[in-house]
Amino acid sequence: MKELLLYMAKNLVDNPDAVSVNEYVEDDATVLELHVASEDMGKVIGRQGRIAKEIRTIMKSVAQRTGQRVNVEIVD
Repeated sequence: MKELLLYMAKNLVDNPDAVSVNEYVEDDATVLELHVASEDMGKVIGRQGRIAKEIRTIMKSVAQRTGQRVNVEIVD
């Protein structure tokens, strides 16, 4: 899951070396914190949050197939 999020994020941004993901478990759900460079934040979020919403949808779909729960947080 972490690798999939890294792959998607690195292909969206201008500075892929600044992309990182922290993973931890909270209330039986895996939380993935996506960190990108500040100038790439708009590319990951998109207009009106559309790209961020699609990233979360893809990650939740993959998690359901494996019987997991996942939350994606985009942080500065």
